[in-house]
Amino acid sequence: MADNTNSLKISENDLFNELSQLIEQSKQQVTVQANSTVIILFWQVGNRINQDVLQNKRADYAKQIVSTVSTQLKERYGNNFELRNLRRMMQFAEQFTDLQIVVPLSRQMF
Repeated sequence: MADNTNSLKISENDLFNELSQLIEQSKQQVTVQANSTVIILFWQVGNRINQDVLQNKRADYAKQIVSTVSTQLKERYGNNFELRNLRRMMQFAEQFTDLQIVVPLSRQMF
């Protein structure tokens, strides 16, 4: 009878370890997907500002618009959209001009 009890405990322990591994793998996949989505969002924000706002080629006007939009976005969505971060998003979009490059890159970063 002791052998059956030990076998059950080992089996339960194996099951627990296997399920734990599955859960941890799934959590990691969710994290990678979420981070990838955020990176793509930041690229899109930077790209949109670069294309639509800065095309006016009037530096003072563009700076004011970016500053105003940053204030509005920060109020609604938090510190990720403060002016310094928007400028980084713009630089990111400027360095990687093609979304088709950004998508696979964003998945490899985590």
